[in-house]
Order: sequence, then C-alpha cells, then structure tokens
Amino acid sequence: MAARLFYLTVLALSALGLMCVLFTVYWMQSWHGGFAWDGTIFTFNCHPVLMVAGMVVLYSAASLVYRLPQSWVGPKLPWKIAHASLHLMAFILTVLGLVAVFKYHNARKITNLYSLHSWLGITAVFLFACQWFLGFAVFLLPWASLWLRSLLKPVHVFFGASILSLAIASVISGINEKLFFSLKNATKPYSSLPGEAVFANSTGLLVVIFGLLVLYILQASSWKRPEVGVTTEGQLWLQLGPGCWPVLVAYMPVTVRQPREPQ
Repeated sequence: MAARLFYLTVLALSALGLMCVLFTVYWMQSWHGGFAWDGTIFTFNCHPVLMVAGMVVLYSAASLVYRLPQSWVGPKLPWKIAHASLHLMAFILTVLGLVAVFKYHNARKITNLYSLHSWLGITAVFLFACQWFLGFAVFLLPWASLWLRSLLKPVHVFFGASILSLAIASVISGINEKLFFSLKNATKPYSSLPGEAVFANSTGLLVVIFGLLVLYILQASSWKRPEVGVTTEGQLWLQLGPGCWPVLVAYMPVTVRQPREPQ
C-alpha cells in the first residue's frame, strides 16, 4: 500500500510538472507571440519556459531520484550519476534561460539585475552552481572520506531544498512582474483580471503546488533512502523481487551498521 501510494504520488507530480511547463509555453505563445532567439521580445519569451522547466521541474526530478524505491537496494553509484546528470541538465536549461533574458535586455538597452525577482533568481542560480560542484566533488568522486560526506550531507540536503524554494519564489515574482509590465494599459489593467492575468496567476499556483509537494516528499522520512545499514521506524523494508524490482516486505527498524558507504 505504501509503495503504491508513492508511485501514485510520483505520477501525479509528473503530470503536475508537465502542466507547469505547458501552461508557461501556452502563456508565452498565446499572449506574447511565441519564441525566437534574435534578441527581440520573442527571445525573452524563452526565459520563463526555460526557468520553469530547468530550475523547478527538472531540478525537482533530480532531487527525487533517491526517493525511488529502486534506488534503495544495490549499488548507489548509478543513482548518484543519474542524480548529478539530471541536475546538470536542469542547470543547462537554467543558463539558457539567463542567456535569453540578458540577450533581450542588452539588445533593448534595459538594465540587468535591478528587481527583486532578478536578485532572487540569480541567487538561486549561483547556489545551484555551488551545490552541483560540491556534490560532484564530494559525493560522486571517490576521494572523499565517509566522515567528510557525513559532515556535508545535511548541508547538501538543506541547500537542495532551499534552492528549490528560492526558484519557486523567483518564478512567482517573475510572473507578477511580467503581468505588471504587460497589463499596464487603461483598457486591460491587471486589477481588472483579464484572461491573461487569470491564466498566469493559475500557472503560478500550479508551480507553488508542485513545489510544495516536492518539498513534502523530500522531507517525508518514510520515503527516504535508508541510511547505510540503518532503517528508522516507519521506513519501508524492501528486498529484490522478480525482475530486480524492490518488493515491500514490512516496516521494521534495523540497527546494523556498515563501516563504509556502498558505491
């Protein structure tokens, strides 16, 4: 039952993440003319799509790799590689999103990095870069000792959730900022809630709901990969079934420790 609930939650979360991206694409396509890479406003339209897809949706998918029950048994190294690779893909999309907005601003002689939205966003991207390089150097490469990994793991986990929270705040402030710029004429002010405002506000709510569900799964102890040789009360106790799929056996605590983390 617990495993089934987890997979249903992942399925719902995947659908919600896809909706966040598709809603953002539809917003930029229907109300702002579509996409291009020529320094015009159509280049700017790539920015929200790339940031939602990279910093929110793909970043969340990478963060949830260790919540898959398949990752709880067997070697950990393939899951580390998947975790790092998905985060790298998310970072590439994020950088492209930044390039899009800087390209547009520079072509139109618009000042960069003056708003709270831009400060939140660039802070999230900077922390994301630091987080990825720290994770690659300490947790993926084999040189780091178990003591160092144990010391830095809580920091890594904390900043992982913090970066996602900053990204969500940046998306929400960006949607609000875009609407204030777009709906400032007398015929369709933002305060009158025209169709674009309703749709964009709804997109923002979808992003918030998606982010909150991801953060909940990340902190739920019953869906965390068991520590090395230790399963706390309430975690799933699994064994490999047919086809190497984990099968739920029982909830049970185990207190046997191993000297080193398996790779």
